[in-house]
Amino acid sequence: MEDIAHVFFDIGGVLGTNGWDTEERDRAVERFKLDAEEYTRRHIEAVGPWEEGRIGIDDYLDMTIFYSPRQFSRDEFKKFMFEQSVANDDSIAVARAVSALDRYTMMTLNNESAELNCYRIEKFGLDPIFEAFMSSCWLGSRKPMRKIYSDALSIAQAKAARTLFIDDREPNLAPARELGMKTIHFQSAAQLRKELRGVLGIELSGA
Repeated sequence: MEDIAHVFFDIGGVLGTNGWDTEERDRAVERFKLDAEEYTRRHIEAVGPWEEGRIGIDDYLDMTIFYSPRQFSRDEFKKFMFEQSVANDDSIAVARAVSALDRYTMMTLNNESAELNCYRIEKFGLDPIFEAFMSSCWLGSRKPMRKIYSDALSIAQAKAARTLFIDDREPNLAPARELGMKTIHFQSAAQLRKELRGVLGIELSGA
Protein backbone atom coordinates (compact mmCIF):
# COMPACT_ATOMS: atom_id res chain seq x y z
CA MET A 1 0.00 0.00 0.00
CA GLU A 2 1.30 3.45 -0.92
CA ASP A 3 1.90 5.87 1.92
CA ILE A 4 -0.84 8.42 2.56
CA ALA A 5 0.10 11.96 1.51
CA HIS A 6 -3.24 13.83 1.73
CA VAL A 7 -5.85 13.67 4.50
CA PHE A 8 -9.34 15.10 3.94
CA PHE A 9 -11.70 15.71 6.88
CA ASP A 10 -15.42 16.34 6.69
CA ILE A 11 -16.48 19.24 8.95
CA GLY A 12 -20.14 18.78 9.92
CA GLY A 13 -20.57 15.60 11.94
CA VAL A 14 -16.81 15.16 12.41
CA LEU A 15 -15.16 18.40 13.50
CA GLY A 16 -18.39 19.91 14.81
CA THR A 17 -22.14 19.77 14.62
CA ASN A 18 -23.79 19.95 11.25
CA GLY A 19 -24.32 23.44 9.92
CA TRP A 20 -27.96 23.39 8.86
CA ASP A 21 -29.15 19.80 8.77
CA THR A 22 -32.38 18.12 9.92
CA GLU A 23 -31.85 18.59 13.66
CA GLU A 24 -30.95 22.23 13.28
CA ARG A 25 -33.93 22.90 11.05
CA ASP A 26 -36.25 21.06 13.45
CA ARG A 27 -35.10 23.37 16.23
CA ALA A 28 -35.78 26.36 13.99
CA VAL A 29 -39.29 25.09 13.26
CA GLU A 30 -39.99 24.87 16.99
CA ARG A 31 -38.28 28.13 17.93
CA PHE A 32 -39.92 30.26 15.21
CA LYS A 33 -43.22 28.37 14.96
CA LEU A 34 -42.80 27.49 11.30
CA ASP A 35 -44.97 25.22 9.18
CA ALA A 36 -42.66 22.18 9.15
CA GLU A 37 -44.03 20.63 5.97
CA GLU A 38 -43.91 23.88 4.01
CA TYR A 39 -40.43 24.75 5.25
CA THR A 40 -39.10 21.29 4.40
CA ARG A 41 -40.51 21.50 0.88
CA ARG A 42 -38.98 24.91 0.32
CA HIS A 43 -35.66 23.87 1.88
CA ILE A 44 -35.35 20.91 -0.48
CA GLU A 45 -35.75 23.27 -3.43
CA ALA A 46 -33.24 25.82 -2.13
CA VAL A 47 -30.52 23.83 -0.37
CA GLY A 48 -28.82 22.53 -3.52
CA PRO A 49 -28.25 25.96 -5.08
CA TRP A 50 -27.28 27.37 -1.67
CA GLU A 51 -24.69 24.73 -0.80
CA GLU A 52 -23.31 24.74 -4.33
CA GLY A 53 -22.71 28.48 -4.17
CA ARG A 54 -25.29 29.50 -6.77
CA ILE A 55 -27.32 31.56 -4.28
CA GLY A 56 -26.44 33.26 -0.99
CA ILE A 57 -27.97 33.03 2.46
CA ASP A 58 -30.40 35.90 1.84
CA ASP A 59 -31.66 34.21 -1.32
CA TYR A 60 -32.09 30.98 0.65
CA LEU A 61 -34.06 32.80 3.35
CA ASP A 62 -36.20 34.58 0.77
CA MET A 63 -37.11 31.20 -0.72
CA THR A 64 -37.70 29.33 2.54
CA ILE A 65 -38.68 31.76 5.32
CA PHE A 66 -39.29 35.35 4.26
CA TYR A 67 -41.59 34.74 1.31
CA SER A 68 -44.28 36.11 3.63
CA PRO A 69 -44.27 38.52 6.62
CA ARG A 70 -42.86 37.15 9.88
CA GLN A 71 -42.99 38.21 13.51
CA PHE A 72 -39.21 37.82 13.73
CA SER A 73 -36.46 39.53 11.79
CA ARG A 74 -34.03 38.16 9.22
CA ASP A 75 -31.15 38.98 11.59
CA GLU A 76 -32.81 37.02 14.40
CA PHE A 77 -33.13 33.97 12.19
CA LYS A 78 -29.56 34.23 10.90
CA LYS A 79 -28.25 34.54 14.45
CA PHE A 80 -30.11 31.36 15.36
CA MET A 81 -28.65 29.56 12.34
CA PHE A 82 -25.08 30.41 13.27
CA GLU A 83 -25.65 29.54 16.94
CA GLN A 84 -26.32 25.91 16.00
CA SER A 85 -22.63 25.41 15.15
CA VAL A 86 -20.73 23.79 18.03
CA ALA A 87 -17.17 22.51 17.72
CA ASN A 88 -16.24 18.90 18.50
CA ASP A 89 -13.12 19.74 20.50
CA ASP A 90 -11.99 16.12 20.78
CA SER A 91 -12.01 15.42 17.05
CA ILE A 92 -10.46 18.82 16.28
CA ALA A 93 -7.66 17.85 18.67
CA VAL A 94 -7.12 14.70 16.60
CA ALA A 95 -6.95 16.73 13.38
CA ARG A 96 -4.56 19.18 15.02
CA ALA A 97 -2.31 16.35 16.18
CA VAL A 98 -2.17 14.83 12.69
CA SER A 99 -1.40 18.24 11.20
CA ALA A 100 1.38 18.83 13.75
CA LEU A 101 3.22 15.75 12.47
CA ASP A 102 3.89 17.73 9.27
CA ARG A 103 3.72 14.55 7.19
CA TYR A 104 0.42 15.10 5.41
CA THR A 105 -1.33 17.74 3.35
CA MET A 106 -4.45 18.46 5.41
CA MET A 107 -7.68 19.61 3.75
CA THR A 108 -11.42 19.51 4.36
CA LEU A 109 -14.07 18.13 2.00
CA ASN A 110 -17.57 19.12 3.01
CA ASN A 111 -21.03 20.21 1.94
CA GLU A 112 -21.72 23.71 3.22
CA SER A 113 -23.00 27.12 2.22
CA ALA A 114 -20.33 29.81 1.99
CA GLU A 115 -21.66 31.89 4.89
CA LEU A 116 -21.87 29.02 7.36
CA ASN A 117 -18.63 27.51 6.10
CA CYS A 118 -16.59 30.67 6.67
CA TYR A 119 -18.19 31.21 10.08
CA ARG A 120 -17.46 27.64 11.18
CA ILE A 121 -13.87 27.63 9.93
CA GLU A 122 -13.19 30.65 12.14
CA LYS A 123 -15.34 29.55 15.11
CA PHE A 124 -13.82 26.06 15.21
CA GLY A 125 -10.26 27.37 14.75
CA LEU A 126 -9.65 25.27 11.64
CA ASP A 127 -7.53 27.63 9.56
CA PRO A 128 -4.21 26.78 11.28
CA ILE A 129 -4.89 23.05 10.87
CA PHE A 130 -5.85 22.78 7.20
CA GLU A 131 -4.12 24.04 4.08
CA ALA A 132 -7.30 24.32 2.02
CA PHE A 133 -11.05 23.93 2.35
CA MET A 134 -12.67 21.93 -0.45
CA SER A 135 -16.27 22.95 0.14
CA SER A 136 -19.32 22.44 -2.03
CA CYS A 137 -20.03 26.17 -2.08
CA TRP A 138 -16.74 26.75 -3.90
CA LEU A 139 -16.51 23.54 -5.93
CA GLY A 140 -20.09 23.76 -7.23
CA SER A 141 -21.06 20.17 -6.44
CA ARG A 142 -21.94 18.21 -3.31
CA LYS A 143 -21.15 14.87 -1.74
CA PRO A 144 -21.95 12.15 -2.62
CA MET A 145 -21.68 13.34 -6.25
CA ARG A 146 -18.53 11.80 -7.73
CA LYS A 147 -17.48 15.15 -9.23
CA ILE A 148 -16.68 16.83 -5.91
CA TYR A 149 -14.21 14.07 -5.01
CA SER A 150 -12.48 14.05 -8.38
CA ASP A 151 -12.32 17.86 -8.42
CA ALA A 152 -10.85 17.92 -4.91
CA LEU A 153 -8.18 15.42 -5.92
CA SER A 154 -7.36 17.41 -9.05
CA ILE A 155 -7.12 20.74 -7.22
CA ALA A 156 -4.94 19.18 -4.52
CA GLN A 157 -2.92 17.28 -7.12
CA ALA A 158 -3.45 14.25 -4.93
CA LYS A 159 -3.35 10.62 -5.95
CA ALA A 160 -6.48 8.79 -4.83
CA ALA A 161 -4.47 5.81 -3.58
CA ARG A 162 -2.44 8.12 -1.36
CA THR A 163 -5.43 10.01 0.04
CA LEU A 164 -7.45 9.36 3.20
CA PHE A 165 -10.99 10.72 3.58
CA ILE A 166 -12.81 10.89 6.93
CA ASP A 167 -16.60 11.36 7.04
CA ASP A 168 -19.43 10.47 9.40
CA ARG A 169 -21.81 9.30 6.65
CA GLU A 170 -21.29 6.03 4.84
CA PRO A 171 -22.97 7.21 1.58
CA ASN A 172 -20.34 9.97 1.38
CA LEU A 173 -17.52 7.45 1.73
CA ALA A 174 -18.62 5.10 -1.05
CA PRO A 175 -17.68 7.38 -4.00
CA ALA A 176 -14.31 8.08 -2.41
CA ARG A 177 -13.57 4.36 -2.20
CA GLU A 178 -14.69 3.89 -5.80
CA LEU A 179 -12.05 6.42 -6.81
CA GLY A 180 -9.43 4.49 -4.84
CA MET A 181 -9.25 6.69 -1.74
CA LYS A 182 -8.78 5.19 1.71
CA THR A 183 -11.65 6.02 4.07
CA ILE A 184 -12.55 6.10 7.75
CA HIS A 185 -16.18 6.14 8.87
CA PHE A 186 -16.06 8.59 11.79
CA GLN A 187 -18.02 7.67 14.92
CA SER A 188 -16.03 9.24 17.75
CA ALA A 189 -12.70 10.92 18.38
CA ALA A 190 -11.43 7.85 20.25
CA GLN A 191 -12.42 5.54 17.39
CA LEU A 192 -10.77 7.91 14.90
CA ARG A 193 -7.49 7.88 16.83
CA LYS A 194 -7.52 4.07 16.82
CA GLU A 195 -8.27 3.78 13.09
CA LEU A 196 -5.64 6.38 12.22
CA ARG A 197 -3.08 4.10 13.85
CA GLY A 198 -4.14 1.36 11.47
CA VAL A 199 -4.34 3.45 8.29
CA LEU A 200 -1.49 5.91 8.84
CA GLY A 201 0.60 3.89 11.26
CA ILE A 202 0.81 6.84 13.65
CA GLU A 203 0.43 7.07 17.40
CA LEU A 204 -1.28 10.27 18.55
CA SER A 205 -1.04 11.71 22.03
CA GLY A 206 -4.11 10.95 24.11
CA ALA A 207 -4.92 7.75 22.22
